This record gives sequence, structure tokens and C-alpha cells, in this order.
Amino acid sequence: MTHKRKLEKDIRCPLEYGLDVFGGRWKSRILCVLAAKHTLRYGELRSEMTNISDAVLAAALKELISDDLVNRKSFDEIPPRVEYSLTEKGASVIPILQSICAWSGMFHREVKSEAPRQCQLCDYGSGSNPAPHA
Repeated sequence: MTHKRKLEKDIRCPLEYGLDVFGGRWKSRILCVLAAKHTLRYGELRSEMTNISDAVLAAALKELISDDLVNRKSFDEIPPRVEYSLTEKGASVIPILQSICAWSGMFHREVKSEAPRQCQLCDYGSGSNPAPHA
């Protein structure tokens, strides 16, 4: 059963599309973790994330898969195994997210050791764009 929105999205601007696709609190973090780790099983991805519920992670992954940013690969094994990785489209978002981090780091100074684990790997505070992980 698929979830049907009460109101259809009305995206008329490319910026709105981009913010819808990779914006929000969790999608960008998931993308960054997958860029750094390449391929992860659900449990591994869950342990890399902080303060996210299973329901929110599952919903974000479904949206990222639907938007062709994340690939979900199922293996016909017992017990079942599923792996997540970035698609080519998903990998192409990483430099954009790194640029946003660099820009944000110029205006939002946070103690790097208190940042989420996936953000500690980013050079957002340096003002330069780090090389893409993917």
C-alpha cells in the first residue's frame, strides 16, 4: 500500500525541487553517510545516524529511493539482506551538500566534537570544499 499525499506537490522552481529531494534534517545526513561508507546494510546505516527513529529512517530511505538518489539492493538469502548505496544521481548531490556545509560553517560555528558523527568528517568549518567522498 502506497502513501498518497493529501495535496500533490506543487514544485515550480528547480531550487524547490532540490530542497525537496535532499533537504530536511535527515536526507542530507543519510546521503553523506552513504557517500563516506559507500554501501551499508540498514542496521549499519542506523548505527551511523544519531537520534533518528526507525520509522523516520525508513521513510527517508523510501523517499531517497523514490527520487533515485539511493539504491536498495536485496539479496535472496536467509536471513534477508538489503544494502543501500548512492546512485549516480545521489553521488552528484554530494559536492552540493559539501558546498552548503562550507557556506554554513562560515556563519554557524559549532564545536566540531559535538556535531553529529557524520558531520565530524566534513571540513565545513574550513571554508573550503572538501573532496567528494563518493
